[in-house]
Amino acid sequence: MDFELWWLLPIPALFFGLGWIAARIDIKHLLRESRALPLSYFRGLNFLLNEQPDKAIESFIEVVKVDPQTIDLHFALGNLFRRQGEIDRAIRMHQNLLERPDLPADKRQTAVFELAQDFHRAGLLDRAEELFTRLDGSPFEHQAIGFLLQIYEQEKDWQKAIVATKRMEALAKRPYFKEIAHYHCELAQGAMLRSQSVEARNEIDQALAEYKLCARATMLLGDLEAQEGNQAAAIAAWQRIESQNPAYLGLVAERLADAYRKTGDVAQGIRVLRSYEDQYPSLDLLTSLFNQILAHEGADAGTQLIKDELQRNPTLLGLDKLLEAQLMAAPAERRHDLELVKGLVGQHIKRLGMYRCEQCGFRAKQYYWRCPGCAKWETYSPRRTETPDGFV
Repeated sequence: MDFELWWLLPIPALFFGLGWIAARIDIKHLLRESRALPLSYFRGLNFLLNEQPDKAIESFIEVVKVDPQTIDLHFALGNLFRRQGEIDRAIRMHQNLLERPDLPADKRQTAVFELAQDFHRAGLLDRAEELFTRLDGSPFEHQAIGFLLQIYEQEKDWQKAIVATKRMEALAKRPYFKEIAHYHCELAQGAMLRSQSVEARNEIDQALAEYKLCARATMLLGDLEAQEGNQAAAIAAWQRIESQNPAYLGLVAERLADAYRKTGDVAQGIRVLRSYEDQYPSLDLLTSLFNQILAHEGADAGTQLIKDELQRNPTLLGLDKLLEAQLMAAPAERRHDLELVKGLVGQHIKRLGMYRCEQCGFRAKQYYWRCPGCAKWETYSPRRTETPDGFV
């Protein structure tokens, strides 16, 4: 039998008709739902879109009064309270939800997570910790561990931070060896302050086992050896930083100079610092080397060092050191002019020589292993910069 094409003609019309019927049904359903919603709901949405959260809160409260069963709206309202800083109202909102016996299990977990965030925002860290811990195995576990880490870092509970970070590793399927190494370093520092050298050494070993390139752990090992009077061992430890990350040598330059002075081999210390400055120039290495040469070889040698450095890398901080060396050797009639120039340069360098976080750009005169701005670990460049504030 021959196939007749005219049979196919009604098919598009059939599909069009079915689609039109389905659309009409959806539109009717949508209109029915929209009529069921109070006008205050739409006013609240409009206020949110126009960035008027205070008025949006008032509108949503009216909706909740009309229909107390709107669970999702309770969550939205609680979030708005928290964002506006009305933590007490957010806490009451989420606690009321948790007290409802008919609250579904998934919504109960959401309420626990929201209430934990309220307590965290309010600074009630013990209550927040207890609630975040209850979320193990829930869809909020990953986020809850993130908040727990913030709490443990704030409370300096490094042992709990290590346990939580290892759980985070398992959930996120990514390594956090740097963070764990720094937690062990914090524990080592605490042990050193208590003169518990065995415990400190154990924590340093664990830090290096987690992260073998952890310059902080090696620095602490050198500090521990120096604390126990083993200057040669301290020097050997600090020099190992060169094989980990030579950029951090500037942070131990003063320690090296002091250790060589205590061993009576100042000349060797100057040679070591000069070698590091030649290979890995930094403001900290230059400052330490300059101070050593100035103290043991005189102003002329110090001046020559800075002149050579200025030819290679002209900086205002280098010029300030040059003026300092020249002042020491200058005759009385030239001192006034040199002091005037040094004072002018000094005004310009007050905001220079800063350490800068590579994550958030936070600047500080002091080096931080954990940025005060973004709370990330090991994001500060160990080299100070002459770039003034406001420039990247």
